[in-house]
Amino acid sequence: MIEAARRTWRILEPYHGMIYFAPEAAAAYAELGLTGRAGYFASRSAALGAVPAPVVIATFYNFNPALVRESIAAAWSVTDPAAVLAARFAAADQALRGVLGDAVTAPETRRAAALLREAAEAAIGDVTGRPLFAAHAALPWPTEPHLVLWHAQTLLREYRGDAHVAALLTAGLSGIEALITHAASGAVPAETLRTSRSWSEEDWNRAVAGLRERDWLTDATEPAFTPAGAARRAEIEKVTDEHSVTPYAHIGEAACTELQTLVRPFSRALGEKFMPWALTRQ
Repeated sequence: MIEAARRTWRILEPYHGMIYFAPEAAAAYAELGLTGRAGYFASRSAALGAVPAPVVIATFYNFNPALVRESIAAAWSVTDPAAVLAARFAAADQALRGVLGDAVTAPETRRAAALLREAAEAAIGDVTGRPLFAAHAALPWPTEPHLVLWHAQTLLREYRGDAHVAALLTAGLSGIEALITHAASGAVPAETLRTSRSWSEEDWNRAVAGLRERDWLTDATEPAFTPAGAARRAEIEKVTDEHSVTPYAHIGEAACTELQTLVRPFSRALGEKFMPWALTRQ
């Protein structure tokens, strides 16, 4: 069941993840006065309320705290969480309709929305240790099927993300170290991770040196695992998977397979439009 759960999450992820790259979202946030990275941090954390920056630093985990502080201060000086949440849902609606067209009301969308909502709601009764999931799970459900599907995937994405943060923390990795080990896995180039999370080269190189001393990384120019480091990172992924399976186990493997079939065309279309690099992981 664990493999089925992981594969379902991965295939459906572009359906949610497009919101971080769709120009419709950036435009909606700009109308509220949010510029630069403030739109991202405000929109993803708005379900928590207008919390201070340290709460966002804690729950987002791997971003440079200075970037988070600057972005959150800027966001809540010009707008409020309710307005940002409304803008986020409106942008998701616009982006999904723009790519999927009439499919937003198709029977396949309705069926997928019902299945994924059932999976997400199966986890709502136990939110312990999952702050971002809990915050988003407390939001009202949309009514239109394409947005139900988007919101359900949002919940499951944060459900898994909270589990991953817990696994990283207990493995003894700081936020920047987590990024470096992600780079060492080969999933995303190191420079992309460093710059997108606003870490300086000095910070990055210092963290790399620390991981080498702890036998996570070799002395290669680009982050590369030692055998011990690879084993530790694999254990992190295993623990994340184990603590993310409940919603998918609730609906069962057959429903997971059905969801993959139903949503794969949508995810592929959205990926091609907004995040083509994600398609290599489908």
